[in-house]
Amino acid sequence: MSEILDNDAINQAVEIIDRSLGTLHTRELVSASEMSDLLLDMRSLLVADLAKLGELEEAGVS
Repeated sequence: MSEILDNDAINQAVEIIDRSLGTLHTRELVSASEMSDLLLDMRSLLVADLAKLGELEEAGVS
């Protein structure tokens, strides 16, 4: 079960990166706030997935 959650979070993070790269690669300058937003979105996604994993482990689901 943990492998499924990990793979899903990784896939979603890669999708966020790909989407952002698609819009950012044509620009010469990207603001720090835009990069911070991107990193925070990815972090939030991965932390939420880790929290789900922790809840499952506490419940004894493997």
